Amino acid sequence: MEMTGTRTIAAPPQQVWDALLNAETLKACVPGCTEMAGNADEGFTATVVQKVGPVKATFKGAVTLSDRKPVESLTLTGEGKGGAAGFAKGGANVTLTPVAGGTELSYEVDARVGGKLAQLGSRIVDAFAAKMADQFFERFQQEVAPEGAAEPEAVAAAPAAVEPAPDPVETPKKKGWFRRLLAAD
Repeated sequence: MEMTGTRTIAAPPQQVWDALLNAETLKACVPGCTEMAGNADEGFTATVVQKVGPVKATFKGAVTLSDRKPVESLTLTGEGKGGAAGFAKGGANVTLTPVAGGTELSYEVDARVGGKLAQLGSRIVDAFAAKMADQFFERFQQEVAPEGAAEPEAVAAAPAAVEPAPDPVETPKKKGWFRRLLAAD
């Protein structure tokens, strides 16, 4: 699965960079994260509890950072194992660019899943990944620049904000997100 997107974070590049390298900030931003340890130099370990379709699992994984160009770009590479639920592995190239009103954060993600997760089908897994990315960046905006969190700008292929709801048809945000998902195929 490949995913790209761009977000404008209402904070200077150095503040965004520092937040990307901070375990506590990342723990607060990753949906379902129950533990996060480590540092940017040695890598991070994390435990995340998630439900993807009918599959619920606790994923334990590790993330390393490489190709770091301070306050400009970095590459994240990670792998998580969820026991019988399967695994996920992949990487993301992240670029920070100063813009009016803050920092433009661009990302390109390439990920693979296996086990029961892969059996769910690409539409469910891709939609879940897009939702997780959007939730992460909403939380990241709030952690990095709370005063600017009310109107984060999302552009490129990043989907609109999606709040969990019992029935996706009842939530107008999900209608737009669902239509964009279908249009992407």
